[in-house]
Amino acid sequence: MDFRVEPSTVRDAEVTVPGDKSISQRALMLGSIARGQTRISGFLAGEDCLATLRAYRQMGVAITQHDATSLTIEGVGLTGLQPPDGDLDLGNSGTAMRLMAGLLAGQSFDSVLTGDASLTGRPMGRVIAPLTEMGAAIEGDCDGTPPLQISGGLRLHGINYQLPIASAQVKSCVLLAGLYADGQTSVIEPAVTRDHTERMLAAMGADIAVDGRRVALQCRKPLQGCPIDIPGDLSSAAFVMLAVLLATDASVLIRNVGVNPTRTGVIAILQGMGGNIGLENARLMGNEPVADIRVRSSALRGCTVDPGLVSLAIDEFPVIFVAAAVADGTTRFAGISELRVKESDRIAAMATGLRTLGITVEESDDGAVVHGGQFAGGRVESFGDHRIAMSLAIAGTVAGAPVTVCGVDSVATSFPGFADLMADLGIKVGVESAS
Repeated sequence: MDFRVEPSTVRDAEVTVPGDKSISQRALMLGSIARGQTRISGFLAGEDCLATLRAYRQMGVAITQHDATSLTIEGVGLTGLQPPDGDLDLGNSGTAMRLMAGLLAGQSFDSVLTGDASLTGRPMGRVIAPLTEMGAAIEGDCDGTPPLQISGGLRLHGINYQLPIASAQVKSCVLLAGLYADGQTSVIEPAVTRDHTERMLAAMGADIAVDGRRVALQCRKPLQGCPIDIPGDLSSAAFVMLAVLLATDASVLIRNVGVNPTRTGVIAILQGMGGNIGLENARLMGNEPVADIRVRSSALRGCTVDPGLVSLAIDEFPVIFVAAAVADGTTRFAGISELRVKESDRIAAMATGLRTLGITVEESDDGAVVHGGQFAGGRVESFGDHRIAMSLAIAGTVAGAPVTVCGVDSVATSFPGFADLMADLGIKVGVESAS
């Protein structure tokens, strides 16, 4: 499918966005290996999370889905998973593959993790290395890409692991393996990354301690299932924020969004560019900070993005690229090389898309320079990446002519209902069969 977006007028509104993908994934995984029942509300029924759900059912976990956003997991405990009847296909989900690699390294049975063409091209050496150090036997293809073959029945031992690159997925992988390892497992981060795993492990009774950038976990303490209410996904809210900032005289309230401080880099960066964004009704939902986000149309200006905010906004940089493209002046990015190994090479993908729409972009290995201008119309590629697709769709709302974003099926992985929600804001977006 393609999106065809026409220049649009955003109307004042109050909206909600789908549940947080990162928290939904972790709730499925930890609820499955906890004792007792875990009831989840606000679940994201996107393709990534549904692939994870199917994988745990394949390993004998009873999961009842009551409706699109609520489900119940009957946890089997740390050692209660059963050998799957085949490979575990995780679709497009890098989060699922990296976290499950750690969890499955501690099981008594062998397993194979695979996925779609995009996922099987993503680097997994960054999880293979620490797991091997812990005593696991895990192999990918010769270049470290999936499928991952994980041997069961091995005794793991705790390690003190210094992450070479800030990555919440690698940190979580090591911690989940640490549940099954002798002694203490600790991870030291070079920069703070999202801490949903740590918060949920603590809520389920794990012996876990956080001291600055060091996280330490004691082994083999059983987890206890608990109710989990999942807030709206800040990464999804970022597309609404972008649409409103680019519009004229619009004010939109996005209700019930997770504002975990390890995730709010996108807000800080957009505010630094002059974006009128504020938090209202701040509160806690379980262990997670939540607020309503008020966004008003703003005149954005170019800036040099603080590299210290990169790890706090790693998934939202396609949004920030579009904001930079309409800002007055030049915006400079550095320290974003991690974007090159996401669902696509997001630096190259955004540079290509923005250039097609008339924006001057200069690339480097770990950064880019975007010169603000005016979007032209045209046809742009999503490169099979949901965040590229949605970001370039929002660019179309202020382009000089319609913009067609080609190949947007992947949007269902994280934001089912994206086109409908945008239409509710007054955005003229059509979903068409790919030409």
